[in-house]
Amino acid sequence: MLKTLIAEDELLAREGLVDWVQAHPELELLGAVGDGPAALQAIRSQQPELVLMDIQMPGLTGLQVLRTLSQERPGAALPAVIFTTAYDEHALTAFELHAVDYLLKPFSRERFDEAISHVLQTQTVRPSEDESGGGRELAALEAVHTASPEAPLQRLLVRDMGRIVPLQVERIEHLRSDTKYTAIVTQGRTYLVRLPISHFGQRLDPQRFLKVNRSCIVNLDFVEALVPDESSQLVVHLRDGNRFTASREVSKQLRADSL
Repeated sequence: MLKTLIAEDELLAREGLVDWVQAHPELELLGAVGDGPAALQAIRSQQPELVLMDIQMPGLTGLQVLRTLSQERPGAALPAVIFTTAYDEHALTAFELHAVDYLLKPFSRERFDEAISHVLQTQTVRPSEDESGGGRELAALEAVHTASPEAPLQRLLVRDMGRIVPLQVERIEHLRSDTKYTAIVTQGRTYLVRLPISHFGQRLDPQRFLKVNRSCIVNLDFVEALVPDESSQLVVHLRDGNRFTASREVSKQLRADSL
């Protein structure tokens, strides 16, 4: 059984996670805490193998807890962490800290069970799943399949906790990058790949995808509106609530192309 700790400051959410964990025969619940310092202390003392942790918590955020543990135990094995949060802007940082999954509230029991399944698979295959040494990094890009190198991408294959998952490119809502990774967002999931966003910009269908600035590409099929800001740059509003500011050059081109 996988020793499991819950760190969640919202009472109802914490009680719900307790029920779901206890319903899994593969999981052993060690306890549930409600703030960051308590989570850090519980992880130090109880040595859980899995932590279900909110990001926004009193005292310390979930990211600060995991970062502190990483600094305390350089090179040592850390518990598998599934972050639970209402905000997706922390996904890149979470995956850089080797979180195994990232559940956006409100998430379903089915999505929770899927995340637990990923963790259980990882516990089995972790020693050999990635010969390059990055076995705990979520969704490293495995392969790209197209009819020819010149044709627009139709499908991506990404590695997700020991599985290879095919993604239909037309269902990708947006891509965004930081200095190391590109996050691919599709159907409520975020997959992190170790490739620059320029790699995708050169291969995506320009009739569907628009690079709005240096670090973001959006699928126009998921754009709700383009709204000018105070400096007259256009802000791209996506249906899922995400917003990205287009560069001045792109904003000018969009205005010129509009009817």
